[in-house]
Amino acid sequence: MSDHPPASLQVDELRVRLGGVEVLRGLSLAVEAGGTLAIIGPSGCGKTTLLRAIAGLLPLSAGRITLGTQRVDALPSQRRGIVYLNQEPLLFPHLNVFENIAFGLRLRHQPDATVRQQVNELLAQLELDGLAQRSPQALSGGQRQRAAFGRALIVAPSLLLLDEPFSNLDPETRISMQQLFKDLAHARGITALFVTHDLKESLRMGDRFAMLLAGQLRHYPDRRAFCADPATGVVREAAFWGDLAGDTAAPAVAPGSRDA
Repeated sequence: MSDHPPASLQVDELRVRLGGVEVLRGLSLAVEAGGTLAIIGPSGCGKTTLLRAIAGLLPLSAGRITLGTQRVDALPSQRRGIVYLNQEPLLFPHLNVFENIAFGLRLRHQPDATVRQQVNELLAQLELDGLAQRSPQALSGGQRQRAAFGRALIVAPSLLLLDEPFSNLDPETRISMQQLFKDLAHARGITALFVTHDLKESLRMGDRFAMLLAGQLRHYPDRRAFCADPATGVVREAAFWGDLAGDTAAPAVAPGSRDA
């Protein structure tokens, strides 16, 4: 059983200053329990700062963070029931895949039988069951990210924060990981906040959508509204690909041939 069942997230009037600059400026958001809010924004807009502040890794200038019915902004990071996953899979090099994923359960002093059952079940879902005894150094990039994902999921966090975790993967592996996340998030009722600069990734990952610009969040009631806003870039990208698909190349003229 989880110590931290999935919970709704409520952030109210969050402000964060770094080096005298206000990076987040009265930001508010909500994610329902079991939902995924995808936030898109360019580099430097405050995406990582937002996740680190929610996780308790950065101090707040002002604001309130609530998980379920509990206010957590005054709690240390280790007591919030939040897991933060970024681009670099954080795995212990001296532990094999099984023990990396089992690490959180070992810390909670779970019985060995419980650890084996839960880890083996998750290894199968992650398609890593044949790699349980391998070291992280013997895995591909996608396999390492799946192992890191499993390590995050095994402790059943109240909230999963994802900071462009698939950005270092090749396109095919990236799409596969996105689908795997969606499947497991749905099956396990995971509440997640996913930030990215990639438009297509935001559309694949989110149930709800927002855009972060200059430390402030623009919310959308649904996918249609997100896609219709010119600021998100969906209209522009659709027009680009539509124009590209509509282009027709001029017929080539064979060397030495003449027009009739």
